[in-house]
Amino acid sequence: MNPTYFEMAAATTVLSAAAAFAGGLLIAGALVWAVLLGIRVRKGEPGPPRPDEQPRLPEGGPVHEIRERREPDEVPVAKDESERLMPYELHQAGSKRSTDQKVPRWAPGSSGSFGSGGPGRT
Repeated sequence: MNPTYFEMAAATTVLSAAAAFAGGLLIAGALVWAVLLGIRVRKGEPGPPRPDEQPRLPEGGPVHEIRERREPDEVPVAKDESERLMPYELHQAGSKRSTDQKVPRWAPGSSGSFGSGGPGRT
């Protein structure tokens, strides 16, 4: 073989190795920069809250769930059918507190669970 081919192959290998080394240095430098930037940003953030800044229980004690019966809150009707309702004329929720807050109980003689074989409500 011609010695020129060996020299060209060796030169290509050296260039490839140098390019890979330069790329590795570039990536390592970018990672070091990112870590230093993260440290700088973290130092600028406020620290954890002091004990006097911690949340406290309300004066009346812990807040519990409220169980109540709800009923649908109908959309109000416009005075004239050609008028349109504005957002401030609508209610905030789709339901309202029911006037009857009694919990419904099973009526005597009503059916049990589904498929119990009883006659059901008579």
